[in-house]
Amino acid sequence: MPYFGIHGSIKGGVYNAVLEAAQLGCQTVQLFTKNANQWAGKPLNDADAQRFRAEIARTRLRFPTAHDSYLINLASPEPTLHHKSMTAFRTELDNAEKLGLSYLVTHPGAHVGSGVEAGLKRVVESLDQLFDDTPGYRARVLLETTAGQGTVLGCRFEHLATLLHQSRHPHRLGVCLDTCHIFAAGYAISTPADYHATFDQFDRIIGLQHLCAFHVNDSQADFGSRVDRHAHIGQGKIGLEAFRLLVNDERFREHPMILETDKADEMDAVNLQTLRGLL
Repeated sequence: MPYFGIHGSIKGGVYNAVLEAAQLGCQTVQLFTKNANQWAGKPLNDADAQRFRAEIARTRLRFPTAHDSYLINLASPEPTLHHKSMTAFRTELDNAEKLGLSYLVTHPGAHVGSGVEAGLKRVVESLDQLFDDTPGYRARVLLETTAGQGTVLGCRFEHLATLLHQSRHPHRLGVCLDTCHIFAAGYAISTPADYHATFDQFDRIIGLQHLCAFHVNDSQADFGSRVDRHAHIGQGKIGLEAFRLLVNDERFREHPMILETDKADEMDAVNLQTLRGLL
């Protein structure tokens, strides 16, 4: 069975994300290690980190994962923003190491008009430098598939393949596939034929061995719209069949599958129940 999880709240301490996930019967958890909409954050203190590790051990959650700040753009051609992004991402790597995380998910960034090739080159060089500076760090950086709004990179499987294959540290990289994002980017998954064709394409271009985790979200936006709007499972344009195929796919039976849907009205519990009911 896949490891189902939620994006937990860190209000009051990073360990609270673990408690929230465990209370819902999850097998994994994702969190921000600091405020995702601010450059600077409260330093992660040793006591919080130790409590987090203790709760992970107690609850036996697998593959604890962080998502980096939404402000970070390693593809930016603007020197000041790029420098701030490098500094912020180094903090993300440090926090992931301190917490003993398995994965750190990141969006590849936006080329901001400089072109796809130039943007991808900057991301490769940036990550290589960060990895050079953090030898021995254990959290694997997962490049997330994106919907492709504006000049955002990662909406084509070829983008992620370039980042993986050109890196000097490919063993420190992997992929997180977001179901909403690939649907919005134009990869069909709603029927068995489309689902298998898309994953065959992923395997051919990137390689399924690089696929480490999933964000399981339905889509409010239309297929191929390149608009990133998450919907509750089975209540969006993707439909339940894609999620039935995914959670029963033997290739992914030990992969984390994390919800990033709206948490209002205790919908995490509802979406988890829906996913479990598809098994």
